[in-house]
Amino acid sequence: MASACSIRVRGVVQGVGFRPFVYRLACANTLSGWVLNAEKGVEIHLEGAETGLEAFVRDLKALPPPAASIEEVDVRPAEPAGLREFTIRTSQRQERPTVGISPDLPICEDCLRELFDPNDRRHWYPYINCTNCGPRYTVVLALPYDRPHTTMKDWLLDVYCAAEYTNPGNRRFHAQPVACPACGPGYYLHPHDEATGGSEECIRRAAGILRDGRILALKGLGGYHLACDARNSAVVTALRDRKYRKEKPFALMVRDIDMARTLVELSSEAEALLMSPARPIVLAAAKIELREVAPENNELGVMLPYTPLHHLLFAAGAPDVLVMTSANRSSEPIAYQDEDALQRLAGIADSFLIGQRPIARRVDDSVARAGAFGPVILRRARGCAPGAVASLPVGRPVLALGADLKNTITLAVDGQAFVSQHIGDLEHFQSFGAFRQTIQDLVSMYEVRWDELLLVHDLHPQYLSTIHAATLGVPQRHAVQHHRAHVASVLAERGDWARRVVGVSFDGTGYGDDGSIWGGEIFVGSVQDGFNRVAHLRRAVLPGGDAAAHHPVQAAAGFLARVDGMPDLLSSPFSFPERYCNAMELVRKDVRTFGTTSVGRLFDTAAALLGFTREITFEGQAAIWLEQLARCAPLTEPYPFPFIDSELDFHPLLLAVAQDRVHGRDVRETARSFHRGIAQGLCDALNVIARSHGLDTVVLSGGVFQNELLLEDLKSLLMNGSLQVWTNHEVPANDGGISLGQAALTVFGRFDASPRPGHKRCE
Repeated sequence: MASACSIRVRGVVQGVGFRPFVYRLACANTLSGWVLNAEKGVEIHLEGAETGLEAFVRDLKALPPPAASIEEVDVRPAEPAGLREFTIRTSQRQERPTVGISPDLPICEDCLRELFDPNDRRHWYPYINCTNCGPRYTVVLALPYDRPHTTMKDWLLDVYCAAEYTNPGNRRFHAQPVACPACGPGYYLHPHDEATGGSEECIRRAAGILRDGRILALKGLGGYHLACDARNSAVVTALRDRKYRKEKPFALMVRDIDMARTLVELSSEAEALLMSPARPIVLAAAKIELREVAPENNELGVMLPYTPLHHLLFAAGAPDVLVMTSANRSSEPIAYQDEDALQRLAGIADSFLIGQRPIARRVDDSVARAGAFGPVILRRARGCAPGAVASLPVGRPVLALGADLKNTITLAVDGQAFVSQHIGDLEHFQSFGAFRQTIQDLVSMYEVRWDELLLVHDLHPQYLSTIHAATLGVPQRHAVQHHRAHVASVLAERGDWARRVVGVSFDGTGYGDDGSIWGGEIFVGSVQDGFNRVAHLRRAVLPGGDAAAHHPVQAAAGFLARVDGMPDLLSSPFSFPERYCNAMELVRKDVRTFGTTSVGRLFDTAAALLGFTREITFEGQAAIWLEQLARCAPLTEPYPFPFIDSELDFHPLLLAVAQDRVHGRDVRETARSFHRGIAQGLCDALNVIARSHGLDTVVLSGGVFQNELLLEDLKSLLMNGSLQVWTNHEVPANDGGISLGQAALTVFGRFDASPRPGHKRCE
């Protein structure tokens, strides 16, 4: 007599070839039944011999498709229905969807082989894909993931593609974006489309444009890129001028992994990141100098081709190293709609390579590195978003709006925390529009009602995200303090709610409990019970408040003003601009000065002392410059950074920097001693605090911990001790991870009160 069971599979199991995999697995075990896409994942009904059922479940868990990510397999007994065959049924909709949406996938080896096979129907077809590769998040319009719910809905399958789509033995079986040159979208070159003869011809002409030293805008998976020959300094300079991108490094796309190895130092971990399904931009030490690509920076960001179009451009003779940067003017979101791209990029791009398949939502390239404590994400976007990064113990939907810089949002549905793609800095009008659109996108995708949401935002009352929260009509809104959210994001990734830790949150700016500008905080506690602030950087002042983040000398005025002995040192060899004197006058008069514990501004101050006295042109520039200096020097003795009465005292640290500058010490060695001093002082503080509270785990988060040299120093100082160190891996340590931490703390009701009266609020 046949046995039967029902199986529910949760995770990223739609759009990754999971139903065809289930079909083949059932047939291999002589089982009948059905499989379908449902709101919470994939549902399966099986009938057959007990041994076949057991083998099916075993292989289902052990051998899923490469792009699938199984989070839960629920197997229950069922009544046999006498089914004679196994079928793929039409998707069902009865409840709210909670299934994970697959990130976009790079072209697979099978499709790549067909792409360059002259005898294949899809030879040189730029939209070739199958169940193992191709677009997912950037084409899906609604759940469940079926062709009518994608941007391919208007292209009807021809007989050839339909035969593959319905053939269980074909790898394009139920591949939703499947198409071919006869029935699918193509590419055209603007403004030269009248002279092209289809996708192949216009791609070859586009490669010629790149060879000729011109700038090309090309439509990719999640938006447009601006591309040019990275070795042609004139065109890179022109791109920088047209894009208003003064000094921030450009990303590079290289022909293949061998070319990548000639440009950067690739460890095995970095190489694995580069070739991972996410295909991120990977930061690594440069082997060659491309001054216009990465000014004053000894790292390059490199990525491999991940779409058929990229491979075709290189095959058509495009330069083997291309600048491949988001298509926008500086600080704007990436252009992804054709009309908008043609308008916004006019005057930047010389030509446009435009694909006819619409993009459902803008998604930038992800950025990653092989860090001291393991691989880290610096920008979570294509290839990563919108995957579930944590399981939260909550049934009610939670929407976390993140911070105003490097914004992401998190939506928790049925306990699964889905983190959006990188949105950007909300102070820019178009980024704020993208923020609003992403909120609507995720909430509607998962069919969440506004009145059932638990909404959480940053504690800062003047953040645009906080102000916007009040307009959403959600009855229950809560605020979570910025730096506690940083620490909580690390624990949320690990799903460790009760673990008590020493949590360190170092960044540039965050609104503190007292209304001042925090950024050098140490906490003790857990996500479940909350975090108590037990130590912090010694208080300084910031003349002009948050505006000092753009001018290192302005921050320096606030940090140096009360350091004993400092005024006598600053006459020479320091050549601070007038802004420093004006800021110092504000400090003396106590006008528009705000209390701060910001470690980010401490790094800016050290950079100013060592020569970075101009305005920054991108966030973190001065600190990156300082790290680059320090990497050029051998390990040196640390400057003093003592931990006294629950404060890390920066006064002797900065005094030592200034004294060595006056005495003519090499600025590279001075920068190295500064970094080592920060690491040693923090290490001392962590050991004291951990011992006094009986703890053995340290959590590091916040934008300062994107400094790899600092992390390397901390690892070397802590590796032989009793403390284990946890850092972010699934979400960025910068403000891109804030929304996950907000959601986690909200689940346990760990909200923060309004600032206490009597303190100046940061601006």
